[in-house]
Amino acid sequence: MTIITPAAYPAARLRRMRRDPFSRAMMRENTITAADLIYPVFVLEGDNQRQQVASMPGVERQSLDLLLHTAEECVKLGIPALALFPLVDQSVKTYDGIEATNPDGLVPRVIRALKKNFPELGVISDIALDPYTTHGQDGLPDENGYIVNEKTIEMLVKQALTHAEAGVDVVAPSDMMDGRIGAIRSAFESKGLIHTRIMAYSAKYASAFYGPFRDAVGSSANLGKADKNTYQMDPANSDEALREVALDLAEGADMVMVKPGMPYLDVVRRVKDEFKVPTFAYQVSGEYAMLKAAAINGWLDHDKVMMESMMAFKRAGADGVLTYFAMDIARKLKAGY
Repeated sequence: MTIITPAAYPAARLRRMRRDPFSRAMMRENTITAADLIYPVFVLEGDNQRQQVASMPGVERQSLDLLLHTAEECVKLGIPALALFPLVDQSVKTYDGIEATNPDGLVPRVIRALKKNFPELGVISDIALDPYTTHGQDGLPDENGYIVNEKTIEMLVKQALTHAEAGVDVVAPSDMMDGRIGAIRSAFESKGLIHTRIMAYSAKYASAFYGPFRDAVGSSANLGKADKNTYQMDPANSDEALREVALDLAEGADMVMVKPGMPYLDVVRRVKDEFKVPTFAYQVSGEYAMLKAAAINGWLDHDKVMMESMMAFKRAGADGVLTYFAMDIARKLKAGY
């Protein structure tokens, strides 16, 4: 076998290919397109309702009538999918989160309206109980506060079926219960819902970067000083993430996700290299808020760090990214960035 030894300096001058825009473009290994983007949106009840999320500058909760305008713009920008997150009224929150299974609830109504008006736009719904529970946990706690796995799965299956029957394209279980992907997949098969895809939050870490999101969906106050450490992953672990992904794929997941994003790019890379399946990352609220705050203070160039962070996801192997920057990125791309 012939071994080719790379040239050494001065025969090899790597700066030669960096000299001009055309040669930099020729050797660029990764690119960003609007098809890489999923736009997470917050929806609330009412008409002509718009509420700013104080901890996420530029992000707002919208009522359905306004969300339809946002969806139309996403279609025009080439963003392929929205991810829905509800703010439900405190009056309908209960210990068991039963409102999550209401076929006439906020999310099913939004799903039906989006699919009616924009059938070409992918709609992804969150499967977890935290927006609907009085305690702010993703599942159901016992008398000691421990989240009970099997009882939680029963509720998650009902929630997923409700969304699938409303016409959602993708359900995204973000709860991190053991076995929930298999249970949801079996329920879909039994109901003939064979086309509903599952995007599993397979490696979701017990992260401090979620704070602004919990403000946005109104679960922060309910959660109080409690945590989610008994079901979300320890930030110290990456081998465990591969076990989680393997289990979710075996149970019927079509896509997997790593959350948060930038602090866990090493996990994204490992997952993509190991399984070679559609792999997504979530640039979560805290990541967005940090970049926004720094830009507002003039410490960073907003557009440059926004685009560089997106490129980092692509370089790490992500096939797509859920990001609150999605519309800003798509506009930059449309303008020829």
